[in-house]
Amino acid sequence: METVNYDVQQGIAVLTFCNPPVNGMNHDVRVGIVQAVDRANDDDSVKAIVITGANKIFSGGADITEFGTPKVTKHPILRSVIETLEFSQKIVIAAIQGTCLGGGLELSMGAHYRVAHVDANIGLPEVKLGILPGAGGTQRLPRAIGLEKALHMIVTGAFVKGKEFANTGLIDKVVEGDVVQEAVAFAQELVKNNAKPKLLRDEKVAFEGDAQAFLNEQREKLAAANKHYPAPVTCLDAVAGSVFLPFEAGLKQERRLFMGLMSSDESLALRHIFAAERAAYKIPDIPADTPLREIKKVAVIGAGTMGGGISMNFLNVGIPVTILEMKQEALDRGLSIIRRNYENTMKKGRLTAEQVEERMGLLKGTLSYDDIADADLIIEAVFEEMSVKETVFKELDRVAKPGAILASNTSTLDVDKIASFTKRPEDVIGLHFFSPANVMKLLEIVRGEKTAKDVLATSLQLARKIAKKPVVSGVCDGFIGNRMLYRYRAVGDQLLLEGASPSQIDRALENFGFAMGPYRVGDLAGLDIGWAIRKRKAAENPDVPYEPVIGDKLCEAGRFGQKTGKGWYRYEEGNREPLVDPEVEKIIDEYRASKGVVPRTFTDRDIVEQCIYALVNEGAKILEEGIALRASDLDVVYLNGYGFPAHRGGPMHYAQQVGLFNVVRSMKRFAKASPQAAEFWKVSPLLEQHAESGEPLK
Repeated sequence: METVNYDVQQGIAVLTFCNPPVNGMNHDVRVGIVQAVDRANDDDSVKAIVITGANKIFSGGADITEFGTPKVTKHPILRSVIETLEFSQKIVIAAIQGTCLGGGLELSMGAHYRVAHVDANIGLPEVKLGILPGAGGTQRLPRAIGLEKALHMIVTGAFVKGKEFANTGLIDKVVEGDVVQEAVAFAQELVKNNAKPKLLRDEKVAFEGDAQAFLNEQREKLAAANKHYPAPVTCLDAVAGSVFLPFEAGLKQERRLFMGLMSSDESLALRHIFAAERAAYKIPDIPADTPLREIKKVAVIGAGTMGGGISMNFLNVGIPVTILEMKQEALDRGLSIIRRNYENTMKKGRLTAEQVEERMGLLKGTLSYDDIADADLIIEAVFEEMSVKETVFKELDRVAKPGAILASNTSTLDVDKIASFTKRPEDVIGLHFFSPANVMKLLEIVRGEKTAKDVLATSLQLARKIAKKPVVSGVCDGFIGNRMLYRYRAVGDQLLLEGASPSQIDRALENFGFAMGPYRVGDLAGLDIGWAIRKRKAAENPDVPYEPVIGDKLCEAGRFGQKTGKGWYRYEEGNREPLVDPEVEKIIDEYRASKGVVPRTFTDRDIVEQCIYALVNEGAKILEEGIALRASDLDVVYLNGYGFPAHRGGPMHYAQQVGLFNVVRSMKRFAKASPQAAEFWKVSPLLEQHAESGEPLK
């Protein structure tokens, strides 16, 4: 298939690049554009050139799969393609529709004129990948729309609608109809009027006031807000070149800064995340053309915090929801909380009153299972107890229509056992939302042994529709995220036992980049939740002696976290600031003494390495067992559900940056330093194998 289609319409050459799904500017497309522009310039029947993208998408930008490969620097590079447009003998008009981002926008700015659809999404989002626009974007955009607006777009990566650029140097004509036809007509008009090429490189950057003072102020703000991310400040430095340097010198500075960011740890991490989140949709045995089940109506069992949050995801995209509760009081409370959440969003200016009523109008409450018989998807969000799930799923099996997807929001329980409560286990799947479900991006999709392929494919597509980041997990206790979390928390407890304090552990991990350390998180979530899970596991394994942990001792003392004003920390009324509590120190000291432990000291590095490598080791075991499909899926889980710092790229990516050889050596060192934890630090065979071979975990 041709990468660039060449067609002459009424004396205008229309060049359409085609590289599904978003017409990325890969090497073949770049070659095709240059060849097509040269052909148009040599064609005597052509009076002007229109460039556009196939399938009503201009271009999503550079093909990041080429980053780090020889193709990214193989000529013609994007800057050369842009110069081909700029110095074309015949006028070039960019017809912008759909998406015009990154390298796509940079390409369009090389055209002499631009026509855009009112709803086209236009932006330079490179900063979100830890880099900057590297093909002249930091030099041309300020010349097109002014310093202040351009800087904001570049340092935030914001998308802006085409209509917002009417009457600017970026867009010459904003249209509502067929963009290509409008561009062809505009080209004919320009030819008729003997219009000359108009180059953004020749323009001056508009700004009223002291540009240097403005840039200095913005630099301070960006540095304070992005302490783990160098890209925003570096973007500003590049944009400053558009103001104070000649165009070519500004381009050289942009290129130098771009190359510096490309090799940074932060950019490697962010680009890894970008690729990982897309790879998570690909399931080897699920063909891309698998027929999907239609989801027009959703039912949610339980109107509590989770049920309400889950419901909002579907209401937000126009899917009607019926919430089922057992008692009217609980139902009324749940419905009122959903309304209050929407009204709070409205007060912040992110929803209109009409949108609130529109979403609430899609919501119904009921006390009868019979009222959800026509739902296409039913999600259970009830108490995390197998007997309760059994009652619910037997009822669902009775009332749900044939072909309905029956989903459990369980965070730990056996989805295969839940499926066995029905006569249709192929329709059962785990959809583990994270709290608050209307905010958190992660969705663990738990594939049971008998889950039908179309049920899994439909769930993945639905995740995309409701703006979640899905990861498919097999069935095991805790699935991917909570299973890894158990090890993370277990190593924290071991560090506590051996001499570290909750505040030291939290501080070390927060300095590493976590928003909150594990003990502050525990207090926020409620310590009684973990206590209940530990008691459940002990009851399920009566032959295994249960050894209480320090967290159990806190719960026995009525310390359940922020909700009781005391947990690992003490909290004053109306204040969530954690305060170190001598009572907790006493409980920990007594626990150590009962175990005959003599406390030792730990550095912050010791703490970070042990906590993160525990995640990595458990992650490798999950891969060995086939619970997860790929190492990057584990990173998606931890980044979107557990607050792992994005600039580190996820636990598995971070481990591979440190070096698996070094990770394994450290784990063996931990085992020697703490003989009682030697079994805990037993290295996963898969991790050992990759440490020896030097091959990355896939």
